[in-house]
Amino acid sequence: MLNALSRTNAFCHLLTVALLGLFGLTARAAEKYSEIPGADGDGSFTIGPDYKIDPDLTDKGNPKGKTFTFSMALADSKIFRGDDKTLAPSKKAVKKDRKITVYVPAAYMDGTKAPLLIIHDGPGQLGLVKNALDNLTISKDPKRTLPAFVAIAVENGGNDGKKSERGLEYDTMSDRLARFIHDEVLPAVLKNAEIKAAYPHFAFTENPWGRGVIGCSSGGAAALTMAWFRPDWFRRVIAYSGTFVDQQDDDAPEEAKYPLGAWEYHSGMKLIETSELKPLRIFTHVSDKDNRANDEEETHHNWVMAGQRTEAALKAKGYHHRFVFSKATGHCDRRVFEQTLADTLVWVWRGYRAD
Repeated sequence: MLNALSRTNAFCHLLTVALLGLFGLTARAAEKYSEIPGADGDGSFTIGPDYKIDPDLTDKGNPKGKTFTFSMALADSKIFRGDDKTLAPSKKAVKKDRKITVYVPAAYMDGTKAPLLIIHDGPGQLGLVKNALDNLTISKDPKRTLPAFVAIAVENGGNDGKKSERGLEYDTMSDRLARFIHDEVLPAVLKNAEIKAAYPHFAFTENPWGRGVIGCSSGGAAALTMAWFRPDWFRRVIAYSGTFVDQQDDDAPEEAKYPLGAWEYHSGMKLIETSELKPLRIFTHVSDKDNRANDEEETHHNWVMAGQRTEAALKAKGYHHRFVFSKATGHCDRRVFEQTLADTLVWVWRGYRAD
């Protein structure tokens, strides 16, 4: 009996060693990943006042991918249940379900570990992103191409601003949204029966360089915040008309450390400049007619100033950063997306190497 037990223990020990070795190899492989995107496209650019849509964001008749849609009940979430104490549901309604829309491009090959792009305020810019994928994943120009990433548009939990579910999800300075996407949304996509039926070996890359986030307004601030607090999960950021301002709930626990919310990225705290350089690639934008403060008391809500100061902080710290200032445009102006999104996607994914 003792010999059998000893043999069992020995086997378990060997199995443990083997598994630890395998995990160690995986970790070392991830650490060894590198890319050399160069500085092409980095810097500050001013566009407008005239705009036109980029042909790569239109339907050119190329092969189409597959679109899948399903819902996630807020009550089933362990992270955003819709019942936080910071909310005021009587004034700002919370949704019962959030819609998830997934686009798998035609260039994706079942069984490969796909890179992915999270789109806030789903469906958001998904229509333009679909066209970009259809056109640029098969591009013959090595300087203007996209990997076959899966686009996942995630609907917010409802309403806007302080005391709202959307505000809680997008304006809070923590890793909470990143955890929600990583721990709940991505597994739900992988388990979706319709997707599994179409792609039996569907999988996502674990490489954080293969994971991007795009958003506008508070969704833009959320894109940076997800990557800022969890660069081990997400590293490519696209923020249009980002609300890098004080919209975090006043009674949020994060107020103790970040009293001015996303304004702290560029405030006197100088969060970007005083923190270690993170492995991130970041696009930001602001329109000249984005929401502006009307008086001195509203300084921490001046979105144009916030966008410009965030750009200056990223530049000073030495990030791979692309900034666009658009003339004669408003908040989350569609004309800006239609002219720039293809260039932005190409830039933010430059250098990526598939698994």
